[in-house]
Amino acid sequence: MASAFVTGASGFLGRNLVGALRQQGYDVRALVRSPEAAATVRELGAEPIMGDLDTQSAIQQAMNGCETVFHLAAYLGDWGRYEDAYRVNVTGTENVLAAARNAKVPRLVHVSTEAVLVGSGAPKIIHSDETWPLPKRPIGIYPATKALAEERVRAANSAELATIIVRPRFIWGKDDTNVLKQLVQAVQKGGFAWIGGKHLTSTTNVTNVCEGTILAAQPGHGGETYFLTDGAPIEFRSFVTAMLETQGVKPGNRSIPFGAADATAWLLEKVWQLFKFKATPPLTRTTAHLFGQEVTVNDSKARRELGYVGAKSREAGLAEMRIAASGQTK
Repeated sequence: MASAFVTGASGFLGRNLVGALRQQGYDVRALVRSPEAAATVRELGAEPIMGDLDTQSAIQQAMNGCETVFHLAAYLGDWGRYEDAYRVNVTGTENVLAAARNAKVPRLVHVSTEAVLVGSGAPKIIHSDETWPLPKRPIGIYPATKALAEERVRAANSAELATIIVRPRFIWGKDDTNVLKQLVQAVQKGGFAWIGGKHLTSTTNVTNVCEGTILAAQPGHGGETYFLTDGAPIEFRSFVTAMLETQGVKPGNRSIPFGAADATAWLLEKVWQLFKFKATPPLTRTTAHLFGQEVTVNDSKARRELGYVGAKSREAGLAEMRIAASGQTK
């Protein structure tokens, strides 16, 4: 039986990846930090391993005998102390890579993001592919530290440890406890507004992310990076509206131009830094750049080299969300 070690296993993507791996017959060990997370992965049929990204020795021991490491754990917030994001996204990745080498795991797949391309003076992320260089001045702690993590992963690729990067854009789907939850709360609190015009976006249903991530772990792909998407881009407002409507929420039409949003976010960040507010600003430049203008990526490399299909259509994914929401409200 194939065996895998997964970090970030109790999160939205992690839960789905563990489930997909188990369905494919993998024996899965999952790094968890709490009894609640342990219970979650145990219900999925995985073996929980208590620890965190700082405990390299525990990680290495748990990796022994595994054929693949799937590194999903990350600091996902676009605000906070840079040191905290660096510790999780960069140092944590370094620890996972070192543990995998010492445990003699042959393959590691690192889940990254299109956000690594967001930067001051960098071109807009429109029809981008894997050849685009990382910007010299990233916008926000999340893009900055995830880009550094990618650099570590690429540098670690060797004959003994093949390292592969996947970059899904805008992960969504049933059981989303991240982006969808934040959007619903913003609408319900009256704090939601569209940014920019009716621009396009790429999206990736969580089932498709799992498909591409597992395919990337197959032999022969070391040192490569792959974008993952649902296929052709879709108009951002239409798609987000459809997602929110599956939850019985209507976002309305209030909007602000991208330029105004970017300037407002810049000012808010300066005020938050000056007064050392702990809460996240109402708007950050990272959010403005990732969701207030076109962000589209080309996944043809994954389709060509991995055999990636992206089998879950948007229509099927939205239908799943409607059914799940209906069951929750009964």
